[in-house]
Formats: sequence, C-alpha cells, structure tokens
Amino acid sequence: MSNKVNKAYHFFLPIGEGRRGIGGVLLAGLLCLTTSCSDFFEQESDHVIYADKARLDNAADTIYSVLGIVNKMQALADRTILLGEMRGDLVDVTSATSSDLRDVATFNVGDDNVYNSPRDYYAVINNCNFFLTHVDTELKNNNNEYIFSKEYAAVKAYRAWTYMQLALNYGSVPFVTEPILTKDDAERDYERKDIRQICEYMIADIAPYTDVKIPEYGIIRSADSRMFYFPINLLLGDMNLWLGNYREAALCYYRYLSTREGTNSVSPVNLNRAYWYSSSWLVPTSSGYTLMFYQESPGQSSDLITMLPGDSIPAEGNYSQLRNLFSTTEDNSYKASIVPSQSLKDLSAAQTYCYLSTDLRPVYPSAGLGGYKDGDLRLYSTVQTNMYGNGVIVSGGTQQVDDYQEILKYVTRNVHLYRRTMVYLRMAEALNRAGFPVFAFKILQSGVNNQVIEDEVIPCYPQDEAWLRQFSFPNTSYVLAKNENNASEANTIGLHSMGSGWTTSNEYYKMPENPDLGGQELLNWQMEKVEDLIMDEEALEFAFEGHRFYDLMRVALRRGNPSYLADRIYARRGAGRTDEVKAMIKKDLNNPSNWYLNWNGQIGW
Repeated sequence: MSNKVNKAYHFFLPIGEGRRGIGGVLLAGLLCLTTSCSDFFEQESDHVIYADKARLDNAADTIYSVLGIVNKMQALADRTILLGEMRGDLVDVTSATSSDLRDVATFNVGDDNVYNSPRDYYAVINNCNFFLTHVDTELKNNNNEYIFSKEYAAVKAYRAWTYMQLALNYGSVPFVTEPILTKDDAERDYERKDIRQICEYMIADIAPYTDVKIPEYGIIRSADSRMFYFPINLLLGDMNLWLGNYREAALCYYRYLSTREGTNSVSPVNLNRAYWYSSSWLVPTSSGYTLMFYQESPGQSSDLITMLPGDSIPAEGNYSQLRNLFSTTEDNSYKASIVPSQSLKDLSAAQTYCYLSTDLRPVYPSAGLGGYKDGDLRLYSTVQTNMYGNGVIVSGGTQQVDDYQEILKYVTRNVHLYRRTMVYLRMAEALNRAGFPVFAFKILQSGVNNQVIEDEVIPCYPQDEAWLRQFSFPNTSYVLAKNENNASEANTIGLHSMGSGWTTSNEYYKMPENPDLGGQELLNWQMEKVEDLIMDEEALEFAFEGHRFYDLMRVALRRGNPSYLADRIYARRGAGRTDEVKAMIKKDLNNPSNWYLNWNGQIGW
C-alpha cells in the first residue's frame, strides 16, 4: 500500500491500530475530463476511495471506507461555517481579512476563490455513491443481524447533508447517485436539481433509516466518533422545513429530541445561560454557557450533536483555521479576520434584560453599560475582547495586543455543526409556520412541558388538539425554571432566557397581539411577528456558527420577499451605513440569483 493511502487515513486510525494496511483499499485517480461533470475532478486526485473488488463485505473495508468519507468531509468543515456566516449580517471583515474571504462577504466569489470548490462536495458524494452501491447490505452475523446497516444509514445521511450544502450554496446542481469511476461516467449529461428537488429525493432516500443506530468506533485521535454523524430525524426536519412541510418538520425535530438517547429520551434545553449574577456585576461563566462549546461527548447534558473532526496540526492537511480567523492568535500575528457586525451589536443591545429582585420583582438594568453588557449577554459571554481596556498581554507576557479578540465558540480543533438548542429553535420555526405561533413562542419564552402544552397551547388551537398531543414533554422530566428559587431543581428554560434573564417575568417580551385583527388574519400576523422573534433568537444564540445566511434565505423565500434577506445584509454595518455596504457588495441582493455561487459556467444558478 502506498504512503499516499496511509496518509489519507492517518487521522482516523483508532488508538492502538497503528498505521497498518487497510484491507484492499485503494485510491483511484480520475482522468482530467473536459465536459459535463468532468471538471469537478482532478487528474490523479484522491477523490475516490474504494476497495478493489465488487463488494465491501468485511469490517476492515467497510469501516475504513466510512472513515474515508469523513476524511473527505473535513475539507468542507471550515467552508460550511464561513459561507453561511460571512454572507449574513452578523459579522464583518477587518484589514487582516484575506481577499478570498472578503470576496465571500461581498458576494464576489470567482472561480479561483479557495472557498469555491464544488469538486470537494462531489468528492464526498462520489465516495458515498460508491459505498452505497458496493457495500454488502445482506450480510448478517450469527445473531441474524445485518452487519453493515449502521454504516449504510450513516453514509446515506452524509450524502443527503452534502447535497443540501451543495444546493444551498450553488442553487441548481448536477445530481448523481451512481459512482463516477470512468471517463464515460463523468462525461454523461446529468440532470440538475435545486434545493427543493434534492430535499424531496433525499427525504424518500433516508426516511426508512430513522431507527437505525449510528456506528460506534470509539475514540479516534482524541475525538469521540459518535459525534461524527448526522441524525436522520434532524436531516428530515431540515429538509421538510425547506420544503414547507411544517407539521412534518416539527414532528421530525421532536422525534429526534425524544429518541436522542434511546426510547423516551429526555432532552431539555438546560440552564446553560449567560446572566447577571447580581445587579452590579456579571459572572457569565458561572452558568456554564461558554462551557457548551468545549464539550464534545454525547449524553443528556451535551448540547453538541454533530461535529466534523479537525486535525491537530496544520501539516496534517485538514486543520481548521476557524480559530485563526475569529480570534487573535500567534499564528495570525494577533489580527482577527472576522469581527461581530454592528448589526449584531445593535440587536444584542436592543434586548431588554430582566433581572429579578429578592422579592421576585422584575428589574431592568440601565442601558449604556458598554462592553457588550447592554441587553442580551450572550455576545458578552462569547466574545472576549479588550476593546474597552488598555490591551492584553499574551505569549508569556511578551506581546501587548490592543485589539485582542477571542470568540469562545472556536476553542477546539473540531468544527461544530448541530446543537440541541438549534433543534428547539428550528422546531419553533416549523411549529410557528404550521399555524401554532403560541406553541413556538412558548419555546422562546418559558420552555415547554406537558403542562404548558395543556394549559397554554391547546386552548388556542382546540381543533388541533389530537395533533398537538403528539408532542410529549413529561412534567417530571422537563422542569421549567421560573426564577432563582426553583432553578436548582429545574432543567429547562425558554431560549430567550439563555441571554436575556428571566423572560417569563419580562414585561417587554410577550406574545405579539393585535386587537384590530381576528381569525386567520390575526394568525397570519402573529406567525410573521413570532418568526421575526425566532430569527432574532437565531442571531443571538448562533452568531458565528454558520447558519445565518441560510436562515435569512429560507425566510425570504418563504415570504416571497427577497428584501427580507437583502435589507438585513445591507445593514450589517448599522442602519445608517447601508449605502456603504451596498457599494461594497455591488450585486443586487434583491435578485435571488445573486445569492448563489457559480463555478466555471458548469455549476450554480
């Protein structure tokens, strides 16, 4: 076996395995072709990893093929975050930002931009296609159990997620479900599918595997391999959300939460919040809010669901540069490339924090505190900076950094993609558009259990009582935190309370009402207002995590209003500087065709 093959798998060798040969695994270089999908592949590339026989029918071939796919997915990790965040309204560039990254932020991505490489997506897809075509799904063990069912389901999920990312970024894309292994394969004229068509196909493709457990390969190079997978119910939720199948999307998210750790799982939001410890000083880390971004093992207390593993040193090839982009480090000469936008700062400061006095009366801290302490506290807790100080001494006391920044969401070498909090927020989005804005608002305001559903949700929608009772959050398992007096016994809160204090007592955070409207007109008005609250919550909770552009896109398409996306992005430097941002971007974002990347005239809108 060549050193090339060993190097490709080096990250993934389980502890104790050493760098031994992998049974029958080869790398096949594809010819450099000139038509159809051919330019997605490079001559002598490492894009296809497969066994040199008709079937993958032993553990060595199958396990290492799955981990080889994860190896290919590592190339998408940073890009997934950056394409979703830089094109949104929550971050901005600096003088240190590379031209490639700056071009992403200004929607000016050329064919040679390092972040514009559809062949990396097709490398994953092609390996998935080969695996799904050649794995022996009929092979059973002595207990009459299918041996490779877990791997088969996991690879189906990898392919579905990768195609979603490809379509979200490029619009209409060539759709291939068979492995491309020859010149003739690559020169075929493949049909194209957009995000709707891909979601429709992939829902049917992965839905039969929702009950299949994930593979468990143990600890691989200090990373828990159970975090490498995409739960199928989550993908089904996302795809139904994009399709506008809102009831089914909400149920898919609920099914994930209720089966995460097996039947009847308990998956509360948890009290990981950033809050004023007293009326005069802040201790955000006492709540464990920022510790969520360090925890990378599964379990009821873990917020993390899925991550893509990164290498430990740059020389290994799949080292994540996100820490060096979002934070000042020695590797970037203490110059961050990405900073919070003025839009995010304004949104955070605009929230009304609710602190409770000793007799449980709501108290609202004064504005003008500075240092991200106004309003919601998640920005303060997440972004460590000396912008209001006199510089920070780093590197053993030898370097003073006057524009120090550390974004605590990027503190490990791995790239986090799915969090439980996001599942709740997307479930709220789906429930709202399914016609249940009160249910969605309760997820934001108080959190939910069966008592909330019984007392506050079902009375608003009595005709849908049977459907609503499918959502079961037992009162004894989901104990709502109402104030400091019961916080020690509680295990779940409303999402807005993660940074804005005791939201249930906040007089300024209420279910939107309009006495001038009634019936369907009122419902439609409430759905839009609650959706605005959900999108604000998405920004406050998931800033810097790579979801923002796609969330804005989804709502803009849903409303048939491209300006929903355009106006927010143009205002990323503040409401008074939109003309400046428009001049920088140049493209008209009110035209949806300008939202997508294109490459070499062969892929994209």
